[in-house]
Amino acid sequence: MYLHHRFNSSSLLILLQQWTAVEPEGVPRQDTAQALSQWLRAVDAIQLSRALHAIGSMPSVAERSGPAVDMCRLNADFHTAKADVMGLIQINIAPATAMRGRAQHALADDSYSQAPEDFAAYIQRYLGLQKQMDVKLAALRAQMRQWLSRSTPALRQLAALDGVMEQMLGAREQRLWALLPGYLERRLAHRLQQHQQALQTSGQDDAPQRWRQPGGLLWTFEQDLQALLLAEMQVRLQPIVGLLEATHNETTGQQE
Repeated sequence: MYLHHRFNSSSLLILLQQWTAVEPEGVPRQDTAQALSQWLRAVDAIQLSRALHAIGSMPSVAERSGPAVDMCRLNADFHTAKADVMGLIQINIAPATAMRGRAQHALADDSYSQAPEDFAAYIQRYLGLQKQMDVKLAALRAQMRQWLSRSTPALRQLAALDGVMEQMLGAREQRLWALLPGYLERRLAHRLQQHQQALQTSGQDDAPQRWRQPGGLLWTFEQDLQALLLAEMQVRLQPIVGLLEATHNETTGQQE
C-alpha cells in the first residue's frame, strides 16, 4: 500500500500532470506489481522468476549473520549524495545567448518558440545534469547493496533482489528519463507564449535584459527546469530510500 501510494503520487507525476493540464483523477490507478508487469517481456518475466528462486534459495536466517550495518554511515552517505545532486541542480548556469539573439523577432515570428537552436543549450544542460545524477545515485545504490550483502540473510536477499531489479529495469528507466527534455521543451514554448501574450496585453516593448529578473521569461523557465530535475531526483532516490527503510526496519527488529 505504501509503495502504491508513492508510485501514483510522485512529485514528478504531479508536475507533469500540471504542465500538461491533465487532472490527477484521470490517471488510472495501478498497484506496483501491475505497473511493473507492463515493463517486462515474457523473457524478462522468466529471468526474473529464476532470479527470485535463486534469491529464495539463499542461506536461511539460521545461518550466522555478518556484521551489523552502520545506519549512521548509510544515512550520512545518502544525505551527502542527495545534497551533492541538489547543489548541481541549483547552480544558475542557464544559457540564454541564443534566445537573446532572437529577442527582436519574438513577437513577429511564431516559429520562434519552436526554434531548435534556442533550446539546444538547455537540452545539453539537462542531459548533462541527468548524467551526473545517474552516476552519483547509481554509485550510492551499489555501495548500499555491497554493505547489505555482508549483513543479515534478509538484507543479503534484499541486496540481491535490488541488483536484479536494477539490471532488468534499468534500460527501460533510461528510455523514460530521455523523454523528460521533451516536456521541458514544450514548457519553454508555453512560457514564451505567456511572455508574448503579456507583452501584447500591456502594450510594452520586450526587454531581454529583464528576462533573468524575478518573474522574467528566463527566470520562470529556470524554476521549471530545476523543478523537473528535483522531481526526477526524487523518483531516482526511491529505490535507495527503500533500501534504507528496509535496513532500518531490520536493524530495529533485531534490537527489540
